Amino acid sequence: MAVATAAAVVGLVALVGLGFVMGQALLIPPLAASAALVYGAPALPLAQPRSVIGGQLLSACVGFAVHAVVGSSLWAAAVAGGLALGAMMAARTPHSPAAATAVIVVVTEPDAVLYLPLLALAAALLVLVGVLASRLRPGPVYPTYWW
Repeated sequence: MAVATAAAVVGLVALVGLGFVMGQALLIPPLAASAALVYGAPALPLAQPRSVIGGQLLSACVGFAVHAVVGSSLWAAAVAGGLALGAMMAARTPHSPAAATAVIVVVTEPDAVLYLPLLALAAALLVLVGVLASRLRPGPVYPTYWW
């Protein structure tokens, strides 16, 4: 429990610090939920790098696609969240926090060219901290699988 908690703090604070240095927000609410899975339940399929990084990016793309077709509204955000789940299941990258990323994209309308690389960086950083943290606790090593 102590390692998981410390890893969550380190991972999320690292997102804030790196974002501060870059002048960009890297910490979005779904990434806190991603951290909870990666550090608190590292053996789950939802916590594996393929799902964390792939699910986040795929869901963001779904959000951008929905926004491009119907614009920004809570109705569109709800559709994007649901479609993100289907897309993640089809791609074998299930990551429940990422459905919220699709919602956030529709509601906040970020620039895709900036947002997608930052999201990839943030998700990869959470995975990296998970890899390092797993070496500090007994039990299976994270990740269970990469791809």
